Amino acid sequence: MSKSKIPTADEWLVHCRPGYESVCAAELTEKLQSRGFPAVYAIAKPGHAWLRLVNPLTEGDADMGRAVPAQCIFPRQIVPLWQWLDALPTDDRVGAILAALPPQARFSGLQLSSPDSNDGKSLNRLLRPLEKALRQGLRQAAIGLDDTNAPCLHIFLPDGQHAGVGVTPDASQAPGGVRRLRMPSAAPSRSTLKLDEALQVLLSSNEREHLLQPGQTAVDLGAAPGGWSWQMVRRHIHVTAVDNGPMDARLLDSGLVDHVRADGFSWEPARRVDWLLCDIVDKPGRVSHRIGQWLAKGWSRHAVFNLKLPMKQAWPTVRDLLGTLDRVLKDSRPDITLRARQLYHDREEITVAAISDADKGGSP
Repeated sequence: MSKSKIPTADEWLVHCRPGYESVCAAELTEKLQSRGFPAVYAIAKPGHAWLRLVNPLTEGDADMGRAVPAQCIFPRQIVPLWQWLDALPTDDRVGAILAALPPQARFSGLQLSSPDSNDGKSLNRLLRPLEKALRQGLRQAAIGLDDTNAPCLHIFLPDGQHAGVGVTPDASQAPGGVRRLRMPSAAPSRSTLKLDEALQVLLSSNEREHLLQPGQTAVDLGAAPGGWSWQMVRRHIHVTAVDNGPMDARLLDSGLVDHVRADGFSWEPARRVDWLLCDIVDKPGRVSHRIGQWLAKGWSRHAVFNLKLPMKQAWPTVRDLLGTLDRVLKDSRPDITLRARQLYHDREEITVAAISDADKGGSP
């Protein structure tokens, strides 16, 4: 089984942020319908942090498993399923899962996940012993977990009586798409975790190495108290922090932060910088328009920014704003590629990276 091969699936398991099940379903169904899956529909419950996406038309080449969108915003992880087990026997869960696997299957690893919800967290005591027993059962069944050219076996448990059995392309993804980061004691605010995760998820390792170099320059709009600036300072990047509010004293003592008391929507730089950062709480249209101005005028090579989500119509709003920004940049900055995700450390927002192809070190 090659790494590129995933099940001939007519159903997906999708992890997402609690409360965003309908938004995630709207994005995926729209994208899949545009790819030739007109009848796809979602099975979701508000607050459950997951959904099932079903394609009832399986004739011919209608293999939804091969149509996973390369760039999704609201799904944290997509798992094409072989089977959904509705009556998982509590006395032999391992046997039921093994029976759902294709004959002579091989995998690059094993992942178990549960929903990122209060109910899902209560399953942790079940997942640990089940993973150990399942690994033993796979060995006894001569099903390997060390084939680097094969996909990763993924088992999803929403509770103790149901399970989704499928695969992900490889074992590098965090189970459920949840990337928990430790809060640095020296950081001024928890918002630092959002930028930390963004740089890990939206940039490749080569890009992080080449595009985040000591001695570079950054502007942080709406910086106070300095959570995002801190991520740059720890990489020895000089930051101009633009905010009328106070900055963290330790950041100012670093010698790498210049605090400018000004409005981030009107302040302009004297010279081009390497990075523009923006976590301003404002209307998403106003923020994306300002970012577009910065990039179109060449004031910054790259940018990372957050867009606060509206209470309703989150997916159409995001789709339209990013589409408008992309069209603006195609004329003025065709070197820019936009990438967007709702990260684990985001809340009612998404994070967007605008990366210049001119000097990046590889795709994420």
